[in-house]
Amino acid sequence: MRYFELVFNIPTDRVFSYLIDDKGEAEVGKRAMVPFGSRDCLGYIVGTKESPPEGVKEESIKKIRRLVDKEPIFDERDLELSKWISGFYFCSLGQALAIMIPSGKRAGEYRGLEIDEEIAAAPLKLSYEQEQALESIIKQDTPGKSSLFYLYGITGSGKTEVFLRAAEAFLAEGKSVIYLVPEISLTHQTAELIDRRFGSIAATLHSGMSPAARFTEWMRIRRGEAGIVIGPRSAVFAPVKNLALLIIDEEQDGSYKSGSTPRYHARQVAMKRCAAEGAILLMGSATPSAEAWKLMRDGAIKRLNLGARLSGGEIPKVVPVSLEKSDNCLTQELKEEIRLTAQMKKQTILFLNRRGFAYFYQCGQCGYELKCKHCSVSLTWYKSRNRAVCHYCGYSAAPPSACPKCSSLEAGFRGFGTEMIEEEVRRAFPDLSFLRIDGDSIAKKGSLKKALDKFREGEIDILLGTQMVAKGLNFPGVRLVGVVLADTGLHLPDFRAAERTFSLVVQVAGRSGRYFSDGKVIVQTLRPNDPAIVKSCAMDVEGFFETELSQREILSFPPYTRLIRLTLRSREEKRVIKACERLASIARPLLPSGADALGPAECPLGIISNQYRRHFILRGKNMGSLHSSVGVILSRYEDGKDNKVYLEVDVDPVSLL
Repeated sequence: MRYFELVFNIPTDRVFSYLIDDKGEAEVGKRAMVPFGSRDCLGYIVGTKESPPEGVKEESIKKIRRLVDKEPIFDERDLELSKWISGFYFCSLGQALAIMIPSGKRAGEYRGLEIDEEIAAAPLKLSYEQEQALESIIKQDTPGKSSLFYLYGITGSGKTEVFLRAAEAFLAEGKSVIYLVPEISLTHQTAELIDRRFGSIAATLHSGMSPAARFTEWMRIRRGEAGIVIGPRSAVFAPVKNLALLIIDEEQDGSYKSGSTPRYHARQVAMKRCAAEGAILLMGSATPSAEAWKLMRDGAIKRLNLGARLSGGEIPKVVPVSLEKSDNCLTQELKEEIRLTAQMKKQTILFLNRRGFAYFYQCGQCGYELKCKHCSVSLTWYKSRNRAVCHYCGYSAAPPSACPKCSSLEAGFRGFGTEMIEEEVRRAFPDLSFLRIDGDSIAKKGSLKKALDKFREGEIDILLGTQMVAKGLNFPGVRLVGVVLADTGLHLPDFRAAERTFSLVVQVAGRSGRYFSDGKVIVQTLRPNDPAIVKSCAMDVEGFFETELSQREILSFPPYTRLIRLTLRSREEKRVIKACERLASIARPLLPSGADALGPAECPLGIISNQYRRHFILRGKNMGSLHSSVGVILSRYEDGKDNKVYLEVDVDPVSLL
């Protein structure tokens, strides 16, 4: 008798045994519907054995009801990677497979684009720097072994063309390429460029596709019909044949880190996969992450420099302007530059990473702040809807006409969001065409691409947006970029706050003057002397990281240490406090030499969706020993744990909120 071993998308390390289905179609690599408890569940067949599990009677073993797949959808290589993800990120094998393999069944046949030989054969002429970088990548000294490269270049220096040329070189040898981008919705240009350059051998994988369409692409890739795959972080799992090159564009972007279990980072998975398959990992950005910068400095990653803009543009002039004494959200300096830019028949981008009209309510008499009923965050006022909204749980309420605590009329919403800026711009420039792009204005499918196309074609004078317009976009007509408030993230209690602020300002400034020499950037700030603001206005990446890394080393924060964050949440505050204290008491005696713990403490966002949150952060220089200790800590915590308290494990967290 043959038994099939299945795992499920549930938080358990157990493997469950089932008998073969009636049609005899079961095999490793397929999904199956099986009886699980009182219902049928989808499981992944990961192995077979000739005898039943020890202590289990054969007659008690249930039969597989039906197979979901006609052919295997994952193989031994995928299984090995899922086992690594399960072990490294403290999740079950079933949870790892579930995030790797798309759900759904085959859709209609995929209609790929035909290769345009003329476009594919005649891309742009490379600069000397680009040629040198390309040669280093495709003529590495140790072919067949994993190599790490970083394409570090200013915005507009031609990184994308080097990525594509490297991809072409390996595709010509019959090998495969994976091209990761931060968010597929923000990178239409790259996706379209890859489609034009590579046609029917290109495939796309992202969560915005229907499950059936995504699964169809997955199988097309698995059969070897697609040589290059583009997508956000989940595309790192694409089942390509003979992987030779894995590209990570805008490597520093936080969206490469998953926000739910398993909390994997695409960069770490890419490193693991390239090492296992002998592929090259090629990362790139104008603003690398602190981790990547240190690895380049230490020689662990080979840095390839691109220092010049290729389309006739120059680095724009960046001017910091203080908002400390301004009564308006648009300073006189910014308004004058917007008018001048319009007179020159050029375009303006205004950037503010804050939605709504105003983002906190405060009473000037008693200090009362209006917060969400379910989360420990301030409500954002949307004037267009006249509602105060929570961006975490979606709760909304009518804004109060007076202070709810003391009835004072000296209360109201303060701060400014994109709605307020839109109102101010329309009032100041009624003769100019204007478009706002944020999560509220482009909810309809396809509306973001349509809006960006209109701006690119010159139909819009002023584009206002959140981080959607900050990176990866190339608009030939943009002369002016106005950063409405540069320090929105600097106040956050997170050691990466300065790094994120610096990167965002430099990236959005890079949208200016790509095709001409008089580009300008106005950076409005309430903290003109903050190092992150000063260095970003000077476009001084080297100087910023010199300062930032020295501070991180003194404070023992990454990249000089590694963190594992244990977050507990529950609807009952007393339960979560007690559970976190118990976890800490288990953990402290088990910490390896040289490691320490931060907390336990309330999370900076202490309540989200009526869930009380506390965390306990373990820190050490050696991930191996720290990781092993956490494995023991979690196993001891499981014995006698409170089932009304949920535990989240985050290895190398990118946010501590």
